[in-house]
Amino acid sequence: MARQSATKRTYPWKTKLEGKDVTLRLMTAADRDALLEFGRHLPESDLLFLAVDITQEEAVDDWIRRIENGHIRTIVVEMDGRLVGHGSLLHEEQVWTRHLGGMILLLAPEVRGMGLGNILAGELFAHAGELKLRKVMARMAAEQRGAIQVFEKLGFKIEALLADCVIDRNDRTHDLIIMSYDVTGLTEE
Repeated sequence: MARQSATKRTYPWKTKLEGKDVTLRLMTAADRDALLEFGRHLPESDLLFLAVDITQEEAVDDWIRRIENGHIRTIVVEMDGRLVGHGSLLHEEQVWTRHLGGMILLLAPEVRGMGLGNILAGELFAHAGELKLRKVMARMAAEQRGAIQVFEKLGFKIEALLADCVIDRNDRTHDLIIMSYDVTGLTEE
């Protein structure tokens, strides 16, 4: 299950997974081209439901602006000298939802199943604690069964199913699932 780190992490840090060296570090503007390259090499099935189209320069530039403004924290994963994934924590900007964050995990197909999703989620939960967030949300299309299972293993619970609230790159609508994780361990009434 998801856990918060007891100590503040210093980036970059390295680990070894399945005999491969893996580096995790905070994303900066210098990662712009690597993120675009990563996005452009994802399978079409992964691209269908991206909330931010990381194959487009304008979208990545906006993402970097949001990182620099403190509204997003992104941890990138590097293996064999290239970016193979990221985990992002979005901090809500509205006053009445300032206790909420959104989590995005995206890994290249060849590194899935190695435990990187759990590692990234743990890092993001630590950041959520630092930001004093109470709940972290994840959104995905109902067809993304693998993603739903990953978030369920992390301790997320399905909160809502909204009909036809996602539109894919081919202009077809899909149902949206919203999942949440209570960072504080308490459900406040």
